[in-house]
Amino acid sequence: MITRCYTVQFFTPAFLGDAEQNGRWRTPPFKALLRQWWRVVYAADHGFNVDVETMRREEGLLFGNAWLSHQENGREVTDHCKSLVRLRLDRWQPGNLKSWNGLEQSSVTHPEVQKTNYKVGPHAYLGYGPLDGRGGTKLNEKVKVVVNAGECATLSIAVPNEHASRIERALWLMDRYGTIGGRSRNGWGSFAVLPLPLGEGWGEGRSPASTVPLRKWQGCLDCDWPHAIGQDDQGPLIWQTTKAYDDWKALMRELAIIKIGLRTQFVFPNAQLPHSMPLPRHWLSYPITTHKVRDWEKQNLRLPNILRFKIRSDTADPKKLRGVIFHMPCLLPPEFSPDPSAIEATWLTVHTLLDELCKPSNNRTYS
Repeated sequence: MITRCYTVQFFTPAFLGDAEQNGRWRTPPFKALLRQWWRVVYAADHGFNVDVETMRREEGLLFGNAWLSHQENGREVTDHCKSLVRLRLDRWQPGNLKSWNGLEQSSVTHPEVQKTNYKVGPHAYLGYGPLDGRGGTKLNEKVKVVVNAGECATLSIAVPNEHASRIERALWLMDRYGTIGGRSRNGWGSFAVLPLPLGEGWGEGRSPASTVPLRKWQGCLDCDWPHAIGQDDQGPLIWQTTKAYDDWKALMRELAIIKIGLRTQFVFPNAQLPHSMPLPRHWLSYPITTHKVRDWEKQNLRLPNILRFKIRSDTADPKKLRGVIFHMPCLLPPEFSPDPSAIEATWLTVHTLLDELCKPSNNRTYS
């Protein structure tokens, strides 16, 4: 058994709700995120040709399960077990952010929000749900406290020796691309994991890019779970904001501008609602306020965004922060009746606009 200790420090507020919806340091969200990135590492180790049942069995035996079984002498034998991976935080206290007063930035333009004169609060836009933008951005009345930017804790992880390398690589990916809590795909709950041992064979002498699990993004659409970061002929589908920021508040404003631009470039036609067929913007995420798809709404379908935002320390100046945007493509569930050609065309348009928004350098940067 190997035990490692890491400092976890948040770059942006994290909406980590407990049973009372209060933001609190807790190990379960970190363990769940570790499992997600462990699957990505597992997929890369198997050349992205994964037998999901086999992977789920290995995952269950490693992280604990109450569902596995096998046949033995004609009868079913359960393989329920406790987790071999043990996580411990040195603190389980509530967060220290109790009010959003003074944090929201100047409003940004949203071409579809007529009732507020086409202006929205950037934090409220990216944090819809935990944050309430009506009458000025504030915490939702059900959210009493939030884990604040700058808060840190020590995370200890014990893992069997034979599983240590894969766990360490998953932790590396968590540091580079992981976010946690409510609205985390919009960049909330961005954090660093320090120190970051890369494990045997993943030493400092190697380019970090060699550890990023990359796959041609169209090929990712043959699998219905996030298992790789996409790439195209130009390189990885990973972009960075052109500017580094002194604090997270202004950086989140830029990310809001980018997200609004990416979504509203797909203009809805004047048509009878709900829509009888999905339109390009529906393939990005669903639901969309006032633009329901009839068949999807009947089934109460939900589609999370597979374009993710992360904030991390700037490479050139670690005291500053930079935004990272990356695409983890995967197949939509069959309930959506996905149209591959329409989905590819939609995401190609998104990639093109991101190239423009992340100039002046049109070369994608990743690390």
